[in-house]
Parts: sequence; structure tokens; C-alpha cells
Amino acid sequence: MGERDRGYRKLFSHPEMVRDLLTGFVKEDWVEELDLSTLERQNGSYIADDLRERQDDAVWRVRFRDSWLYVYVLLEFQSAVDRFMAVRMMTYVGLLYQDLVQRKELVDGALLPPVVPIVLHAGDEGWSAATDVAELVCDAPFGLDRWRPRVSYLLLEEHALATSLDPSLRNLAAALFRLEHDRGARATIELVAALAEWLGAPGQAELRRAFEVLIERVLRPEAEPTGTAPTLEETKAMLETKMARWEREWQERSEAHGRAALLVRLLERKFGALDAAARARVESADPERLLCFADRVLDATDLESVLAD
Repeated sequence: MGERDRGYRKLFSHPEMVRDLLTGFVKEDWVEELDLSTLERQNGSYIADDLRERQDDAVWRVRFRDSWLYVYVLLEFQSAVDRFMAVRMMTYVGLLYQDLVQRKELVDGALLPPVVPIVLHAGDEGWSAATDVAELVCDAPFGLDRWRPRVSYLLLEEHALATSLDPSLRNLAAALFRLEHDRGARATIELVAALAEWLGAPGQAELRRAFEVLIERVLRPEAEPTGTAPTLEETKAMLETKMARWEREWQERSEAHGRAALLVRLLERKFGALDAAARARVESADPERLLCFADRVLDATDLESVLAD
């Protein structure tokens, strides 16, 4: 498991992230009926009958009216789309139900609770796999089609969600998606500043730190993990310093480009069209050398005298 994967799993171990994922991106009526203050993380490791351990990504339960609803969030980072994701989800939901039965969570004839399986795809490639296991089972004649299993999951594609919410809205999941998919310096500075404000309460220190670690991995993926990461405030200050330097360097390059273009025009008016070598010499000159060339234009009788070292 990579550092980025661990960072995501750490973030989605916090109820605030699951809350904002549901309220921001699951556009279904039942979300309005949830008591999100009751979000509880559940054990996500089950032992199947064949004794192979299965580790699930993030399993939560939340009060839905007068009962519990389970939300299963599977975080998918693979660059290649898993064609049989629906089979995986069917298996994981079955293992969750089996675990509830074995732990005797269902008493007095209670029925199994509803489970909402969610696949959060963090890759850039568009998702093309079936979202219902029924789509993976071939047609069967003689009425056998009625036995085709039907288990579906809700697909959330991160790259498509990154700009789907108003950036001014406080949503931690949306901030994560924009950090991943909008690498513009100004946008990143604004997001880091917003996170510093949103996660300022003492009780949010652990979630805040999880964001700091993940942001470090996003901004410096080539760096070796050190176990530490700058604070949100330090990251914001670092980005602002870099942004100011980039803007200054861009302005200097723009000014130099303008001076070089003007000098090329003057030289061509006096000596005729420049060949590629002469043009390249002017355009690659630093500001001091350009000024030296310009001083020679009026008195020089040939191009070589202007561009001499």
C-alpha cells in the first residue's frame, strides 16, 4: 500500500470526511434522513468461512430514522479499472452481513440492515466497469434469468467531483478532491488556507494532521517519507513564497522577451532579416547583454559588430 493510499484511508477513518462525502456527493433522498451525528466506524476485517482474512476499506453505520444503515466505502486507487468490482462488492457486503450474524447483532427476529456500497475512484481514468453484478452474468434460457444476482454499488469518480461543488462551501471531501486534481498554485493556497480555518478546533487535531501528511505527499510525491510534515500554515506560507518568486521570474522573463523582440525589430530595420543564429543570440541574451546590444545599434555598421562578445 502506497503513502497516498494510507493517507486516504487515514482521512476516511474520520466521521467528518464520511459526513461530507455523503452530504456533498450522494444525491439521494435518504441522505436527508440520516442522523450524521451518530456515525460510528465499524470493524472492517472479517474472517470468511475458508479462514481467509478480508480487509475492507471503511465501514460505517449511522442512524436512519429508527434503525441503522451501513455505509461501505471502498477506496479504489488502481490506474486500471477493475472489471469485476461488482463481484468484489457483493462479496464484501456478504461478509459484512455474515459478521453481523456471527456477532449476534440481529436479535428478536430483526432483519438485516441496508448497506450502501460506495466505490470512490481516485484515478484519472474514467470508470468503465459494471456497477451491478447482474451485468456480469450471461443471459440464461428457460427462466434461469430470474436467478441472476443483483447487487450494485454507487460509483463516485473523484476527478469528476473535484469541481462539482461551490469552492466556497465547507466540504472536506471536496477539498481533498480539488487538492488531488487541481494543482494550480493559487487554488492550492486557497484550499490550504480554508483547511487551516476549518480544522482549527482542538478536537480536529488528528484529522488536521492527516490532511497535512497527505498534502505533503501530493505536493512532493518524489520526497522520501519522513514521518513529519509541515503544518497547514507552514505549507501556505511556503506556497505563497514560491508563488511570489514564480510571478517575479515570470515578469522578468516577460520584460526580457519584450526587450529582445524590440531589439530584433531594430536590427532588422537596419541590417535586414536576421538568420536563425543571430535571432537566437538576441532572444537568449540576459537583460544586461540586451542593453549592451542596444547601445551598439546606432553606431554599428554591420550586425556582427552589434552581437560581438
